[in-house]
Amino acid sequence: MNPTIQMLAADLAAGRTTSRKLTEEALARIDDAKGEGKRAFIKVWHKQALAAADASDLQRKAGLVASPLAGLPVSIKNLCDVAGETTLAGSTALDDAPPAKADAPVVARLRAAGAVIVGSTNMSEFAFSGVGFNPHYGTPGNPADRKRVPGGSSAGAAVSVADRMAVVALGTDTGGSVRIPAAVCGIVGFKPTARRVPIDGVVPLSTSLDSIGPLANSVEDCALVDAVFAAEPISVPEPMPLAGLRLAVPKHFVMDDLDSVVAKAFERALKALAARGVKIDHIDLPQLNELPAINAKGGFAASEAYAWHKELIARRGNVYDPFVAPRILRGKEMTAADYIELLGRRADLCRRVSAITSNYDAVAMPTCAIVAPTLDEVSTAEGFTKKNMLLLRNTTVGNFLDRCGISLPCHAAGELPVGFMLMGEAMADKRVLAMARSVAPVVAAHG
Repeated sequence: MNPTIQMLAADLAAGRTTSRKLTEEALARIDDAKGEGKRAFIKVWHKQALAAADASDLQRKAGLVASPLAGLPVSIKNLCDVAGETTLAGSTALDDAPPAKADAPVVARLRAAGAVIVGSTNMSEFAFSGVGFNPHYGTPGNPADRKRVPGGSSAGAAVSVADRMAVVALGTDTGGSVRIPAAVCGIVGFKPTARRVPIDGVVPLSTSLDSIGPLANSVEDCALVDAVFAAEPISVPEPMPLAGLRLAVPKHFVMDDLDSVVAKAFERALKALAARGVKIDHIDLPQLNELPAINAKGGFAASEAYAWHKELIARRGNVYDPFVAPRILRGKEMTAADYIELLGRRADLCRRVSAITSNYDAVAMPTCAIVAPTLDEVSTAEGFTKKNMLLLRNTTVGNFLDRCGISLPCHAAGELPVGFMLMGEAMADKRVLAMARSVAPVVAAHG
């Protein structure tokens, strides 16, 4: 098991290691020619990271420790502004853009917490896919099987944590881009309620849906980093007792077309929870079946992405990922009336679903309907589209309904990674993290 923030913070406090040593080890893994570093990272900041690590060690000697993250190597997704750097968003279309004048607030908050930022991670171009494939910078191999994709769009983020190139990663989640790669790479990913964390200074995909969350090795790590991102007091909520917890599993939409590995792992996780006194209700939630029709014209992602991209795509469209550009261009066909109707339908669906799900502690479902596809399976437009839809389907529910959610590993040793997702109500973030602390060790199959 990879060391967590809490373990490493304890090692630093006891003098068993230094920030310099941890940072050198992380950078060595990134630089290892046999590893995934060259595909997982678009930019690596060797000098700056080592300088930050040395400064952290000096501060610690003087008794100054900003947070549990102090001195720990962290990665950030390539769509976050970093002062003096050109923000590429996993594309080459922005290579002529001026450097960022300031750090994005989330990046500034990481620095203020004492984190050592080692580099900027690879991603699906402009964050517009759940696969994690990138034609410009290569596709990092999945830690469980390098011939498989890492999930997206926070592809390099997940690989950086799983392969110990960073202790924790900053990811973004518009339709599942934190939870999908976390699930298929076998780590924990937390999507907060979007409004809790500022998205300024981050290249948008959909301003209505974008959220920023951590990918990490434990629920506790996610709670610590989420607090940093949200500028809240840094703490880990107490685990919630399992006995009497009520989870709703929707019968509709999210349970369709599950592959056998996912179905088996999810059922096993539900049984393990039931044995610990968790009440599991399989509920009718036919409202979810309305989502494809509501988003039939491209939804918020296409319309809002097109608004941001229209000039860039006119000028540099020839260098866009051919799997991404058509998805953005769908937004061109949406009218203002379509968009206003979409806003109304979202508010209406949120209200109707919440009337049912608010009677439960959380909604549970497999994070993704399938395990990570192979690179070959997503090499054609048809294969890519099919696998992308199945990877994204369950997670997009939480974004559209403006919820928080967490993906927890629930596969056994030797199985491909599978995620168990808990989705809470809007602003129930702390409750979901408290619940996840108790649920995670039970659903983690040790067989």
